[in-house]
Amino acid sequence: MVDITHKSNTLRQAVALAVIKVSGPDTIQAIRNNEVPKGNIFEFSRASGLLAIKKTSDMVPDCHPLPIEYANISYDIVDLSIIVRVEVHTIYKTGVEVEAMHGAMNVALTVYDMLKPIDKAVEITSIRLASKKGGKSDISKINNNLKCAVIVCSDSVAKGLKEDLSGKLIINKLEDYGIVASAYVLIPDEENIIQEKAKFFLSQGYQLVLYTGGTGLSPRDVTPDAIKPLLDQEIPGMMEAARVYGQQRTPLAMLSRGIAGFMSDMLIITLPGSSRGVQETMDALFPAALHVFSVRQGIRHDEAK
Repeated sequence: MVDITHKSNTLRQAVALAVIKVSGPDTIQAIRNNEVPKGNIFEFSRASGLLAIKKTSDMVPDCHPLPIEYANISYDIVDLSIIVRVEVHTIYKTGVEVEAMHGAMNVALTVYDMLKPIDKAVEITSIRLASKKGGKSDISKINNNLKCAVIVCSDSVAKGLKEDLSGKLIINKLEDYGIVASAYVLIPDEENIIQEKAKFFLSQGYQLVLYTGGTGLSPRDVTPDAIKPLLDQEIPGMMEAARVYGQQRTPLAMLSRGIAGFMSDMLIITLPGSSRGVQETMDALFPAALHVFSVRQGIRHDEAK
């Protein structure tokens, strides 16, 4: 199975459609009059579809078990076709497209089985995914033309005594979203230097600055203390989300003092110094964090999706 432990829970929705075609109006009449010998095709097939939705991970090897928090199966008869609509919702790390299609398939098979004694030419003509929502795919309008800088705050790295891993990891993660870091700087854990860099990149028209290092509790961890006075508008929810995400993986994430916010029109995010902390914080915040630039331009949340 694919590793989804790095993903965050979000509302996921999917709608699948199945179409069953009968050979003549007599079959449709029998359905409408509830005269099918095996029983009410809608009641039986709905039960079958709901069971299939819940059992998808048992039947499709690479599907993850997930909580089904809403499922609805509805029907429409158009001419000689029975159109089945299956809608599934969950709040989880992966989508429910296969669950919806598996439910639609079982509904169609059950309808076929119940109708075949009275209609030898009944056929399932299609099963398809009609729509899906949720996850990172919802955040489609990403501004990847941002002028971005990555700043590593570490005494040992700045002196050349230790190789930087976290800054390079940030650069690589940004590339996943089409963002190229125009500047990559190594500096010591000094408040005045940390502030000077932020002011410099603001003067150069940078829109995104990511600091890594100095967000912990040691005497030399001063990055949040240096950045906070510079912020015109703090965004506490960002780092709250990062800490919640981290604490699901290690309780030590609660010790991070990272902050995020705007200095004029430049977004500053302070990330941990460890490569694991950086990886988890980037996974927690991106690409959703890039949505702030659309909001600052006056675009509503629903329009930016």
